[in-house]
Amino acid sequence: MSIDLEAFREELFKYALANAVKYSGKAKVEPVVSKFLGEHRELRSRAREIIALAEKIVDYINSLTLAEQKRILEERFPELLLEEKPKEKEFKLPPLPNAEKYSTIVTRYAPNPDFVLHFGQARAIYLSHDYARMYNGVFILRFEDTDPRIKKPRIEFYDAIRYDLIWLGCRWDREYIQSRRLEIYYEVARKLIEIGGAYVCTCNSDTFRNFIRASKPCLCRDLTIEDHLERFDKMLEGGYREGEAVLRIKTDLSHPNPSVRDWVALRIIDTKLYRHPIVGDRYDVWPTYNFAAGIDDHLMEVTHIIRGKEFIVGVEKQLYMYRWLDWEYPECIHYGKWMMIGSGTMSKSRMLKDIQLGLYRSWDDPRLPTLAALRRRGIQPEAIHRMILELGVKMSEARFSWENLYAHNRRIVDPIARRFFYVEDPIKLKIRSIPLEEVTAKIPFHPNREDIGYRETRIEVKGGEIEMYISRRDRGILASGGVVRLIGLFNIKPTSLSDDTVEAVWHSRTYEEAAKLKARLIHWVSVDGIVPIRVVMPDSSESIGYGEKLCRMIAIGEVVQFERFGFVRFDSKQPDGAMVFYYTHD
Repeated sequence: MSIDLEAFREELFKYALANAVKYSGKAKVEPVVSKFLGEHRELRSRAREIIALAEKIVDYINSLTLAEQKRILEERFPELLLEEKPKEKEFKLPPLPNAEKYSTIVTRYAPNPDFVLHFGQARAIYLSHDYARMYNGVFILRFEDTDPRIKKPRIEFYDAIRYDLIWLGCRWDREYIQSRRLEIYYEVARKLIEIGGAYVCTCNSDTFRNFIRASKPCLCRDLTIEDHLERFDKMLEGGYREGEAVLRIKTDLSHPNPSVRDWVALRIIDTKLYRHPIVGDRYDVWPTYNFAAGIDDHLMEVTHIIRGKEFIVGVEKQLYMYRWLDWEYPECIHYGKWMMIGSGTMSKSRMLKDIQLGLYRSWDDPRLPTLAALRRRGIQPEAIHRMILELGVKMSEARFSWENLYAHNRRIVDPIARRFFYVEDPIKLKIRSIPLEEVTAKIPFHPNREDIGYRETRIEVKGGEIEMYISRRDRGILASGGVVRLIGLFNIKPTSLSDDTVEAVWHSRTYEEAAKLKARLIHWVSVDGIVPIRVVMPDSSESIGYGEKLCRMIAIGEVVQFERFGFVRFDSKQPDGAMVFYYTHD
C-alpha cells in the first residue's frame, strides 16, 4: 500500500521549526530529514521524495522571522520547548594560594565613596566575596575615603555602595570607614619615624623631583629622628599649610620606578576648603591610598587581596613599609584587564562630571555602565555573577560585549518572565465581516509554564466589526495583501491601508488554516482598556505605545517580555496613568 507523504508534512514542519529556532532562525534540510527518518525507518527507501518535501518546508520556515518561528513553536508545539536543554557550563574558582597557612581566610572590598559602583568593579566584589564564602572566612567592606580634595567622598554614596553590594548578594561581615581611623594611621606613622623608616619632607615638589630623578636623598631625609618627630607634631598641630610638608616612606632610591622612591604616606589637605562628609574639618593630615590600605590590610588580618593588575605597583610601595614594621604581606591575586566593548567610559570622575553637566539624568541613566543603571534596566545580579565567574582570575586580558552579559541574563529571565502585548507607534486596525458576536483570545503568560496561567481577552463584536491597535512596523506585513494571523485570535485579509489605519476583513479562525496559507503573525491590543506605555531604551530614547489592559497587573520592578519587542522592567507609574518601563534586551 502506497503511503502519502503529505500525511507527514506536519511532522516535518515541526522538526524544521525546532531546528530553525535552535539555530538563530535558519533551519537546515539535512538534520530535519535525519531526525524524521530516524523516527520512520520504513520510509528510508523514499528519502529523495522526503528531501524534496523537506526543502519546501524549510524554505518557508526560513522566510519567517525568528520571532515568528518562536511564536509558532510556542502555539503549536510547546512540548518541544520542554525538551532537556544542555546544561550551562559551570565555572568554578581555583583554590586560593597558600590558603592552608591561615586559620581564617579574610578578604576585603575597598571602594572610594566618590561615586556609585559600576560594572567593572563587580569583578573584585564577587571574587573577594566568593572566596571568603568558599573558605567559610570573613568578607570585609572598607570605605577608603581619605582624599577629600581630589577624590571627594560624598555622603550619599556610602549607602548607595552598601545597597549595590546587597543587590549583588555580597553581604559583608565587617565594615570599616578609614576617615574614622586617622589616629591609627598617625600612630603607625610615628612608629615608622622612630625606627627610621619614614621622615617628614618640606622640599617643594620640583626640588624633590630633581633629587629622586638623580636617585639621591633630599636634604630632609638624613635629619635626626628627633627632628622628624618634631616636624610630624607640627604637621598634626597645623603648623604647616597644604603642600608645605609630607611624610615619606624610606625606600631604595635606585628603584627602577621613580614613583616608588620615597613615596608619600601622609599629606596635608585644607579641610576648611575641602570639608570631609563624615569628620568635617577635624583633621588636616590625611593618609594616601597605599599608606592607609597597607596598614588596614595588616591590622584587619586580610589574608588575600584580589584586584586588578594595575595595583601591582602599589604592592612594591607597601612592601617597603611592611619590611620596616616587620609585617607579613598578604597573598595577592591580580587579574588582567577586561574591556566591555561599547561600554563607554568606566571613569567615575568622568561620569560624575557628565551628570553635573546634564549629559545624563542621574547615575542610573540607562546609557551608563553603573550597577544602578543595570539594575533599573532589569539586569539580574546573578547574570553579572556568572559572567565574573566565566572571567575568573586570569592575568590575561579579556574582551567582552554587552551581548555576553545579555546572554547570561536571558537564560535567567526567559524561563520566568511573563509575556504581554505592547504595540509601539500604534496605528488603527479595523476589521469587518466577523461572523461572531464575541471573540476571545486565551494566551499563556509563558509558552511552557502552565502553572502561571493564561491571559484572557474578550472582545465584543459590534455589527460584525471590531477595532484594535497594531504596531506601525507591522504595516509592511499587511501591505503584502496576504492573509495575516492575529496571534491567539483569528486570521484576517487586508483590504486597504492609509498612513494611520489598516482595514481588513475576517478570513478564518484556526491556526491550521493560517499555517496552510503561510500567514505571517502579528500581535495586537484591543482598543478597550488600553494602557499608555513608555519604554526607555538603552540610548535613553523612548518607545511610546499601548499595552494590553492586563499590563496593569505587572508589579513594580518585575521583568516581563513584551512579545516581538523584548524584555523590559516595570519602573514606575505616572500620574496620568502611563506605565514606564526600561528596556532590558531582546
